[in-house]
Order: sequence, then C-alpha cells, then structure tokens
Amino acid sequence: MPELPEVETVRRTLENLVLEKTIRKVEVSWPKMIKKPDDSSAFRVQLGGQTIHGIGRRGKFLTFQLDDYVLVSHLRMEGKYQMAEEDPPDKHTHVRFYFEDGTELRYKDVRKFGTMHLFNKGEEERELPLVQLGPEPYEDPAFTGTYLQRICKKTSRDIKTVLLDQRAVAGLGNIYVDEALFHAGIRPDAKAASLSKNRIYRLRTCVTDTIERAVARGGSSVRSYVNGNGDMGYFQLELYVYGRNKEVCHICGTPIEKCITAGRGTHYCPQCQRR
Repeated sequence: MPELPEVETVRRTLENLVLEKTIRKVEVSWPKMIKKPDDSSAFRVQLGGQTIHGIGRRGKFLTFQLDDYVLVSHLRMEGKYQMAEEDPPDKHTHVRFYFEDGTELRYKDVRKFGTMHLFNKGEEERELPLVQLGPEPYEDPAFTGTYLQRICKKTSRDIKTVLLDQRAVAGLGNIYVDEALFHAGIRPDAKAASLSKNRIYRLRTCVTDTIERAVARGGSSVRSYVNGNGDMGYFQLELYVYGRNKEVCHICGTPIEKCITAGRGTHYCPQCQRR
C-alpha cells in the first residue's frame, strides 16, 4: 500500500499534470469504488464542469480541491493515477476524468480496493474517512515528542501497532515504521508504555527524518508503485531492514530477522534493536 511518501509524490506529480484543468465528464466502470455519494451517477454529474484548483494530501489520502467540492481519494493497495496514453484503456482502468482541453486522467487499480468520496467544500475534515486521522510526521507541527509520549503512555499495545494506527499517526505503514524503529534502536514488539521519554523523543525524530528522506527520493517502489508520470521511487535503495530478511545489517553485520508484529511482516536487527 502506498504510504505517506508515495502519496505525497503522487500529489506533486498530479499538480504538474492537472492543475487548473476543467472536468468535462467522468466515466466510472467500477461503481463500488465510489463511496460518497452512494450513486455513482450523481458522482459523475457533480464533477462535470468542476475545475481542479489544488491537490492536497492528508495521511495516505489525496484531496482534489474543486470549485464546489473536495474529492478524497485513497489508493489502497495498488491504485494509481496516470494521464491517458493508450486507447482503449486497459481492463484495470476504473475511473476516467475527461478534461475540456482534450486530455484525460485515468484511475487504475488492479485489486479494485481504492475509494473515492466527494464532499461539499469544508465538510471533508468533519466526516469519515479524514475526521479520524491523527497528526502526521511530515510538515505537521502537531506531531511532537510530547504528543507521541502521551499516545504511548496510555496504551498497552506494542510500539509498532501504535505507529500503524492512523488515528494516532497518519500516513505511516509497514515500510517506514520498520525503518524508523531501526534508526531509533527500538524493537517493534516493545510495549509503547515501557519506553522512556528520551527514547520516545528520539523515535519521533527518526520517524520524521525517515519520512522526509523518503519523500525526497520519491518514495519506495517495492511492489507496483509509480508516480503519475509512471516513474519509480528510489528510497528502496536506502532501506536498512524492511524486506531484507536474513541479509546482514548495514550497521553491525548481524542478519536481519523477520517476525509478525501487529499482524504484519516485521523486519528488525536483533543486535541494533535489543530488548
């Protein structure tokens, strides 16, 4: 699933591709993808004539700022936006946005897990799915060491589960949680409430640094992720633990181990991340 750095990269790419374009019409071939309004035909009608004035991001969600509405889009596992290149579109193209200038933006999703919600402007932050999101570790002053310490001290969960909880920290997923915990020297299965203030503050810094470096590298193309131009990210070349089971640690030479934590495949160094 694309995480914050990948979605941020898609956002930046789309800004260069569709900003100030006016939607002529929309076609939806997989109506289940449209969660609001309930009727996909209403979705199509409401978007007609709307101009895209900005593209934002909240956690792992893209937000298209239109004249009267905000379109909230979640890519889920393998969703991607691309400008039309081939005609007819392939079988994985499920939503097509036709613009007045003759260009076309397509939403493709092999697994069909992606979602789209259309809100009246100003309502998107007061309703699901955005209303439940916590602060995020990228350009968000609310994500402080004090905040993270407060979240950790009031739970019995392990630290990886806390960081994956979008209500606690928005935008993090398996890749960047494993990487941040490695750089902080914290085991993924450590109880969040057991961590000292200094370790939590260091973790907060490591989470933010990891995300910032990943954004600068265009995200991680470890599966099918590409940006709106079809380009890969390159942060996967800088991963220390994620996806490196049984490979030697870049720091100490100990083989990386894999376990299941928070129901997810989890990578860590048993030497650098001692209990």
